[in-house]
Amino acid sequence: MEKKVVLITGCSSGIGLSLAVRLASDTSKVFKVYATMRNLAKKERLLDCVKGLHQDTLEILQMDVTDRQSILTARDKVVEKRVDILVCNAGVGLMGPLEVQSLDSMRHVLEVNLLGTIQTMQVFLSGMKAQGQGRILVTGSTGGLHGLPFNEVYCASKFAIEGACEILMTTSSLLTEILKIKKYCSITCGPVNSDFLINLQKAELGDSSLQQVDGRTLSLYEKYLQHCSTVFQNAAQDTEDIVEVFLDAIHSASPAFRYFTNSVMPPLTKLKVTEPDGMEYIKAMSKIIFADQDQ
Repeated sequence: MEKKVVLITGCSSGIGLSLAVRLASDTSKVFKVYATMRNLAKKERLLDCVKGLHQDTLEILQMDVTDRQSILTARDKVVEKRVDILVCNAGVGLMGPLEVQSLDSMRHVLEVNLLGTIQTMQVFLSGMKAQGQGRILVTGSTGGLHGLPFNEVYCASKFAIEGACEILMTTSSLLTEILKIKKYCSITCGPVNSDFLINLQKAELGDSSLQQVDGRTLSLYEKYLQHCSTVFQNAAQDTEDIVEVFLDAIHSASPAFRYFTNSVMPPLTKLKVTEPDGMEYIKAMSKIIFADQDQ
């Protein structure tokens, strides 16, 4: 039986690593996984997880989603010369008052989360169309459906990807009968126990950059950091929980466009469409995060 070829971006840690290990470890050996990462010096963690048992189901490739030539090189190293399932998972975060964010930091987030995802799709989409089948999964975020305080640029990048995927889903549905391109799936995650927070570019309390921020904003930012800490301690999901949702999308004969990994945030998203002026959503978000702050 011919293996399904899966290429995953951002596999040095977190969701990408867990998904690569899970698929490569499938006892039926129906998947051939190409786990990619920008820095191959970080591959040891992945290798430790597979313990050398999956030489026929796992390959690790260098790939930087911000470098088109790097993506093309990785594509050309796929032995099967096709990708059946593309998982666009690489992403970075940026947190802090907007006025302290540098142009370079903001540009980097957009280059990885938005342009990196889109150009990865570009490189592999033509091959999927040529072979008449394929599936693209994107690691989304609740921050792509509703705004998160002090995450303006991160949310902008995730909102943009949601919009791009919605359009691709619309056009692919028109082409499905002819090309059999399966679904573009957005796996919408909330807080996850992973290295994302460790790698997050974040303005820390006490940083000199925060000296330019007014006291009211600084107080709200401190409150938001406390909120994040509480949420990650009490409600963050393990990557294995997220992987289960990816597996649902991968195995489904007719996958949905969007999968939520938890049920906490959808009601907030509903407020955005049921209350068109947006104020009920703003009030609800403020109450959740800044409940004991003076309004």
